[in-house]
Amino acid sequence: MFAIALKSHQQYKTYVLSDQATQSSLEVVPERGGIITRWQVGGQDLLYLDTERFANPDLTVRGGIPILFPICGNLPDDTYTYQGQRYTLKQHGFARNLPWTVVQQATDGGASITLVLKSNAQTRSVYPFDFEVEFTYTLKGNSLQIFQRYTNLCGTIDSLPPQTMPFSTGLHPYFLALDKEKLAFEIPAMQYRDQQTEKTQVFTGRFDAEAEEIDVLFSPLTGLATTTIDHAQKSKIILSYSSAYSSVVYWTLKGKDYYCLEPWTAPRNALNTGKLLTYLKPGASCEMLVHLSATFF
Repeated sequence: MFAIALKSHQQYKTYVLSDQATQSSLEVVPERGGIITRWQVGGQDLLYLDTERFANPDLTVRGGIPILFPICGNLPDDTYTYQGQRYTLKQHGFARNLPWTVVQQATDGGASITLVLKSNAQTRSVYPFDFEVEFTYTLKGNSLQIFQRYTNLCGTIDSLPPQTMPFSTGLHPYFLALDKEKLAFEIPAMQYRDQQTEKTQVFTGRFDAEAEEIDVLFSPLTGLATTTIDHAQKSKIILSYSSAYSSVVYWTLKGKDYYCLEPWTAPRNALNTGKLLTYLKPGASCEMLVHLSATFF
């Protein structure tokens, strides 16, 4: 049996999607960037959440699954140039910081909720395009599906003329990891680039659990799924994604009980370089899909 409940007594309204047959649940907070804050399978948590940062609206959230749009990563000095004008856009874009609107809920064949983010005066001041981004989260059994639709509304709204809209998008899952020495990864790439040193290294399936920070990008990818085995928690998480996702980023900090495995459609600074950007013509839409499944052994 699938159900959706609303927790309205908390700081933020939280939608709880559940599959009672498998003791799986998903918590979504639309007004805090449309973020997934919790995902459980068989009653066990799979995501990390820094509750103190989450409670402070002036801070970005570290935890759950933040949405990255219209850029992934950061820009030099947080700036880019479009048609001769400079704009300021902070790391990972604004979607993870803005309130989203719930437009649909369903419990037929799964528990699902659809959220929408539309452009406004605030977004146009840093990203001069009219758009609509739609996310549908669907929980069923041990799986979580994240369907996305991106639409260029330039020319359909009076404020902006028809123009092609460039963007990149991604997800930033914070997976719970109590002992990172016992993590093993299958990532479809032969090597990765350290995003701090710009050096390239061969990937062996594991990372140094004692490193102060690891921030590496896998690209190009040779497949559409990653697998993480956590021998401490006896879990296996498979992350699969549409072909539009050109890269996977692995990021973690020493002493923190999380690792991030992030599908990105384009690398850092793509709004300046144009590398692997998605371009939507006026009125056009594109769709993408990310799927997560978790099992325990």
